[in-house]
Parts: sequence; C-alpha cells; structure tokens
Amino acid sequence: MTQPEFFATPGYGDRQLTEMRYSQAVRVGDRIEISGQGGWDDDLTFPESLEEEIVKAFENVARTLATAGATWRDVVSVDSYHVPEIPGFIGETHNRVMVAQFREHMGDRAPIWTEIGVAALGAPKMRVEIRVTAIAGDARV
Repeated sequence: MTQPEFFATPGYGDRQLTEMRYSQAVRVGDRIEISGQGGWDDDLTFPESLEEEIVKAFENVARTLATAGATWRDVVSVDSYHVPEIPGFIGETHNRVMVAQFREHMGDRAPIWTEIGVAALGAPKMRVEIRVTAIAGDARV
C-alpha cells in the first residue's frame, strides 16, 4: 500500500500547519485531496470583493495542488462551500465567477461539482471555500 504524503502550501499553509495543526493536501499514489482553500493571502486576510475572493480561492487551490504535484487540469471533483448572498440562494456572483474560473483553469474539462450553501466558514469574513480531488501521475485521466 502506498503511504500518504502530506503537504503544506508555502506561506499560509505553513502557518496553518503550525497554528491549526492540519495539512493543506495529502497524496496517496496518484490521488490528491486538498483541504478547503479560501480566498485569503498569506496573512489570511480576504479581499473586500466577493469576486476577488473567489478568484483568489481558485489561485490558492492551484498553489496547493502544485505542492502535491498536480494542476487544475488533473481535478476530477470539486466541492465548494458558499455563504449565500441572499437567503435561500447562493447567489449570482458565486455562480457566475465559479463557472468563469472553471473555464479559465480547466478549459473543456468538466469535473463533478457539488455547490453547498453554509451559514458560516472557518474564518471571519470568509464567503467561499473550495476543496478538490485530483488524479495525477500515471493514473492521470
């Protein structure tokens, strides 16, 4: 059996490993799972704009995947968590920007996606979190 290998994204991931005691990614063979990535910078601060926060979350997913040897083009599954813009609907901005980022980062690739509305996320002011699974290496699809 292949042993799991854990990764901390340089910058914020190192901080989270030290302060919160969790890794940003785990790789077992060709399968890579990442923890939820927010739209933060290395100081764990968030942009004012929801659109910028979502774009930054996609960049942080890319950074985290890279630490484990993968890219967005290797992603097979996406779970995204959203604090809704209005009661009962995640919101137009969330949907529009998520889909635009999928197109930018994955081209024609269309992984499975579950979009989940939540009351709150793990940090104050956080409005989106993205968690993915990727297959990279010999088993790349």
